[in-house]
Amino acid sequence: MKALEIMNTDVVTVRGSATVAEAVQLMKQKKTRALIVERRTDTDAYGIVTETDVAYKVVAFGRDPKSMRVYEIMSKPCIVVNPDLCVEYVARLFANTGIHFAPVIKETLLGTISVSDILEKSDFIDSPRSVLLEEQIQAAIEEARSICAEKGPRSKDCAAAWDIVEELQAEAAHQKAERLMKTAFEEYCEEYPDAPEARIYDN
Repeated sequence: MKALEIMNTDVVTVRGSATVAEAVQLMKQKKTRALIVERRTDTDAYGIVTETDVAYKVVAFGRDPKSMRVYEIMSKPCIVVNPDLCVEYVARLFANTGIHFAPVIKETLLGTISVSDILEKSDFIDSPRSVLLEEQIQAAIEEARSICAEKGPRSKDCAAAWDIVEELQAEAAHQKAERLMKTAFEEYCEEYPDAPEARIYDN
């Protein structure tokens, strides 16, 4: 699934000049934990203000939310999510940056996505990416071995088939944040030395 499929299109925005008190009231009314801070111009960046910003930067220091402005505590430019980004990479982005909420932007503001959206709307329970990738890898390996058996281990078709396998294995390794120790093609080369790892193929 992609960010576009689980994002919230009911975007709640606030002006940077609004008071923190006004922002908190808006959060309560709209039942949201974060607000997107409007751009001043078309070339300006979007900002974000979250309940954590309010708690850590206002409440923790006993400051007056009626006199403080959103621009004093917001993050700008904020981290944004491309609508075509797969959900697992949105989760990885959140984990790596420590954020829980982000605007979804592609030229214009399309929506917002949060950790709650990932947990409540995505299909990670029924279709975990690692399981799907492993199934694709096994199918691609069988296909590659079949093609190589028919066309020969030095054929271009054989090379192309193993390229697909390695791309899938690289994606799976990246998904798990692990280093790929040995590719399926390297294992194949151990069985068939005529399939050079350098991939120099007959015409």
